[in-house]
Amino acid sequence: MRRTYGTRLPGISPDHLGRGHLIVIEGADGSGRTTEVEQLREWLEIEGHPVVDTGLRRSSLLSQEIDRAKQGHTLGGTTMALFYAADFADQLENKILPSLAAGSTVLADRYIYTLMARAVARGASREWAGRLYGFALVPDLTIFLEARADILLHRAIAKYGSLDYWESGMDLCLSRDRFESFYLYQEKLRREFEWMAKEYGFARVDANRTADAVHRDVKRLVAPLYGIRIRTAEPRRAPPLRAGPVKRASSAAPA
Repeated sequence: MRRTYGTRLPGISPDHLGRGHLIVIEGADGSGRTTEVEQLREWLEIEGHPVVDTGLRRSSLLSQEIDRAKQGHTLGGTTMALFYAADFADQLENKILPSLAAGSTVLADRYIYTLMARAVARGASREWAGRLYGFALVPDLTIFLEARADILLHRAIAKYGSLDYWESGMDLCLSRDRFESFYLYQEKLRREFEWMAKEYGFARVDANRTADAVHRDVKRLVAPLYGIRIRTAEPRRAPPLRAGPVKRASSAAPA
């Protein structure tokens, strides 16, 4: 039977949501979440499981409004949290719940944990953030991709050519230098994710490695939900030695 983190969903019977699976891939920007979601979706579909993906700022109700609100770089922390909570609530009602009821796997590219970490980093208390997102369903599995800040920075520059204003925490006035602000902001988020990993039982995966290495670990965590057996690669064995032609000693006596 499914449950929420606090507020009970009105008009929703948990018994009707037990057929599908809710899997969350969490991590900072640059941790490889999007790549892993794509790989995981492809693998699950090959295994015969229908998948619906979701993420932040994807509701038809508020996604564009959030983008517009962030353009002026004047959006306050509380208003931002409420915007994202409404965006998540719309997706929960119109996408996540119907998909679970239909027996599909919902694969979330980030969930309420990123939103709570951002809210706390901007001054909210953990209690306030927890109550705000208390209506969220408890996932079947939450996987957190852990990557060092220098790796995140390198990947962000390689992908976008620059650092995003909000992902660098520039609105918090941590530093006038965007690179320094990025490191300070990521440290704030890291502390919150560290706390949430224990509080909410995250499965943690080292994301400093290649995408293929990360995906192998993620599959091992996901497979038990579906009764899938992951074949581990057998150790490579050295080829057997082949006997060569026998050389016979010369019978001629040395001079």
